[in-house]
Amino acid sequence: MPSKKGTKPKTVSQASKKTLTIKAYRGDNKTLLAFNFTDSKSAANLAGFTIACQPPGSASYYLFNELQFEKPGDHAQVASEPPNSSVNAPIHKFRWVHFPGSMHQGAHPATGPYTYTVTPRYFDNKQSMLPMDPSLSASVTIDVGPFQKNALTLGFTRGYMQSEAFTHHFGRDASIKPKNGPLLFDTTQVAGTDAQGKTHTFAEEYQWMGSTARVIIFELLNEVVKDPTLQLDVFAYDLNEPDLMQILLKLAKQGRIRIILDNASLHIGGAPEDQFTALFQKAAPKNGDGARVGIVRGKFSRFSHDKVFIVSKTSKTKKTPVKVLTGSTNFSVTGLYVNANHVLVFDDPDVAAKYAEVFELSWSTKTSTTKFIQSPLSSATPFVFKSKTIPETHITFSPHSDADETTVLGELTKRIDAEATKKSKGSVLFAVMQLTGSDSPVYQTLKDIHKEQNTFTYGISDSPGGVTLYSAGKKTGVLVTGKVGKTMLPPPFDQVPVPPGHEIHDKFVVCGFNGDDPVVYCGSSNLASGGEKQNGDNLLAVHDGDVATAFAIEALLLVDHYSFLDRYVVPKSGTAKTAGAKPIKAPRVKKQPQSKQQAAVQAKMFLSTTDTWTKSYFDSGDLHSMERQIFV
Repeated sequence: MPSKKGTKPKTVSQASKKTLTIKAYRGDNKTLLAFNFTDSKSAANLAGFTIACQPPGSASYYLFNELQFEKPGDHAQVASEPPNSSVNAPIHKFRWVHFPGSMHQGAHPATGPYTYTVTPRYFDNKQSMLPMDPSLSASVTIDVGPFQKNALTLGFTRGYMQSEAFTHHFGRDASIKPKNGPLLFDTTQVAGTDAQGKTHTFAEEYQWMGSTARVIIFELLNEVVKDPTLQLDVFAYDLNEPDLMQILLKLAKQGRIRIILDNASLHIGGAPEDQFTALFQKAAPKNGDGARVGIVRGKFSRFSHDKVFIVSKTSKTKKTPVKVLTGSTNFSVTGLYVNANHVLVFDDPDVAAKYAEVFELSWSTKTSTTKFIQSPLSSATPFVFKSKTIPETHITFSPHSDADETTVLGELTKRIDAEATKKSKGSVLFAVMQLTGSDSPVYQTLKDIHKEQNTFTYGISDSPGGVTLYSAGKKTGVLVTGKVGKTMLPPPFDQVPVPPGHEIHDKFVVCGFNGDDPVVYCGSSNLASGGEKQNGDNLLAVHDGDVATAFAIEALLLVDHYSFLDRYVVPKSGTAKTAGAKPIKAPRVKKQPQSKQQAAVQAKMFLSTTDTWTKSYFDSGDLHSMERQIFV
């Protein structure tokens, strides 16, 4: 959000003080902060970084660290702050992502210009942290809020059901929908109770977990509801979010909506999509011959996999597409509230018109794969959109012919490979639902690229086919799984639930973050050969640094979070183990500790009192060093 009406939001901000440089990048309701020194000497005796945050219109606060010193009293402490405040327990990393509302400001944090003040902290010769020296501090100001760039709006689901944050908000055993409840259940009913005994509703869960993606989807739907001159065309795959379905049924009753709804085997035989279809047909008006109108069930050769809203302005003589929503987010409870997903809205008539063409052809042919492939809409040559209001965006629509599928995925693979051939600062960050079960060249390339020694690679998949965690002294990239299963986290971390279904449902790849031609590939496509030939899908390539940065920040958050969980996976044997990594013993203590801090000491999970943690960031043979240089 811009800090002042009519001004563009600041997307990157940098400042230096003495040998310290800090850089802030704007994401979707979050900020990536990166730090660097001109040389390793400035990191001698470094205790970490203290980060103060000044949001607009409210008091400044220090960001929190999950860890703290084993003996806080041995170090300079600010008595008014908790031991894990970064003023008392500085951050032991050269980058940090701030997500307002996680610890401060509640569920509705301020938007606008935030000022971050970063101060390096040091140990004395007795390994005791010295008081903060403001003369070493550097400050940057960056706009924080939902991501919008002219006519493009971008949003992400929060996901992270398998997290301490979810447990703290809703309890480890919270349910995401009523057991055996009706299709259109009341989301204002009580869903559960947190550890403090406070009840919460499904709607409160959904607001938190759906984050900006949910806001964007419901804002668009409510815009259509309020304006009788607007009509909505919908591609839906999974469809069972109760509040969303209520709106679609309201539009059905008014005859202002058409839906192409998938009817693959998982969506028939009494599935929610069948139940919704019956309700829709009952609500929709009849045409001249008495038949119900407004919904088509279809699946192309395999799936009708798009997740799209097309908004059109209507008059007595004309229907003009004006806006389109697309992305990876299914209009379902798991799609919005469990999976990691994204949505994009183009408030642009040219982009909307192209999606409308795809809808009209799919509607009139009842999702015929043969007829779609025979049309120009199926071409491997992307439709290119670029104007003063939207960044350069290339879009292809499937299903494709065999030859066109090879071209589409081949071009994406070439772009990924191009990062590996750069002499320095090549980067690939991604979140892709699966990297197995297909002969897709994209899958193989993403599985292999983390082995590159000159490319910063950071990726996550529910099915990666092997996990590679960060290892000190190596430049190998990180590849983790989001389908973790049961974990046994060490103190002071609380235990977390195991979510149903997918956690990583995103399908995006960021190439060249901070480079000359940053691009993000995203949309509904699974980037699989079979899907590109058999599914109704759309694949976007957005050539824009700000958009690529927002996706890159999401990748960093996902990989960091699940990389930690992956270290503590507990199979039935009781030993934590990850595929492709050494077994890690689940934490055990001989005596039950009196407090979480005592437990953390026994598990040796506290901040170190030496600068050893900094060494990897200045080791040219370590991924951390590459990371430090790429982000600043």
